[in-house]
Amino acid sequence: MSNTLPAFDSFIADMRTIWSREADTLRRMELSRDRLEVLVRDPTLQKHSQSWPSTEGRKNLLLHNDEEFGFVVNAVVRVPGRFGSVHDHAHAYTAYGVCYGEEYLERYERLDDQSKPGYAEIKKTSVTVGSAGVVDLVPPWAIHAEQGGAGRSCAVIIRSERLVGKVLQHNYDPEAKTVVQRSGPEQIPFSLTV
Repeated sequence: MSNTLPAFDSFIADMRTIWSREADTLRRMELSRDRLEVLVRDPTLQKHSQSWPSTEGRKNLLLHNDEEFGFVVNAVVRVPGRFGSVHDHAHAYTAYGVCYGEEYLERYERLDDQSKPGYAEIKKTSVTVGSAGVVDLVPPWAIHAEQGGAGRSCAVIIRSERLVGKVLQHNYDPEAKTVVQRSGPEQIPFSLTV
């Protein structure tokens, strides 16, 4: 018998079923987004997530790394007013599901022709407000930033594949009009035991 939070065990079982039955990555992520909405609305997960440690300092909690199917489940716990970097997740899809608190997902559009190395001109095109139970799906190469709300917040994240240590992603500085490639946040193994 598992000592893992039952809602999370059920979620991972559903994710593995989705990945085994569906070959198309976008369709997998759409179905996973729907399942993530159920998870982040679960009262036991919401209560459990209140005690998770802060992930400030370019860290993510690594909740599940699926060796067979390749998807990864992370969590982030943001301090009030947290300002996140503008970045992409290379060719991977990402779904953000807010457990508690409020977060803002900013989306950007690249304006330059990408011909000058290290230069990128981007503009913010939208801001989506995420509160408990809201899930947002971000496609590959989409430039975005997650910002914290007035209070502490937590989100569970599904990535279509593990990027850290394998693929460089882009980080953008809108003011300086620069772009650099770097690895994603450090992955801190974290167990959802009860």
